[in-house]
Amino acid sequence: MTAVRVVRGLADELLARARAALPEEACGVLLGRPGPPAEILRTLSARNVARLPARRFELDPGALVAAEDLARGIGLEVVGVWHSHPSGPAIPSEEDRAGAFGGWHHVIAAPGVFPGELRCYRLEAGRYREERLRTLRPRSFPAARGERIS
Repeated sequence: MTAVRVVRGLADELLARARAALPEEACGVLLGRPGPPAEILRTLSARNVARLPARRFELDPGALVAAEDLARGIGLEVVGVWHSHPSGPAIPSEEDRAGAFGGWHHVIAAPGVFPGELRCYRLEAGRYREERLRTLRPRSFPAARGERIS
């Protein structure tokens, strides 16, 4: 299983954002370095513009453009997206697969699974492969607290 390095507190931060969005799915963008090994150094929240936000997520397209601009400005890249499953496990659904970007990291937060679950996947050749999340020591890019881009 491939490892992805993440900043300390990422799981707590994304689970808190997921709980705050209940009963809807929360979503956002992951900034970092593609690696190898890949690093997720900053998380951003975005508006979920899906027609049924309690059942699926769709990132606001403007938020993705804003995230790309922000990432360039601080020497990082958009390396993936995150979203929540309000009442299910952190396992990709068919809807997730249909809207996924190949090669990006897809982090799923599941606040309804006690005490909360966070898992990471990458879509390769039409199939999700799980990636292990490993905590980095604090560096110059801490997780953004409550930062929104839409």
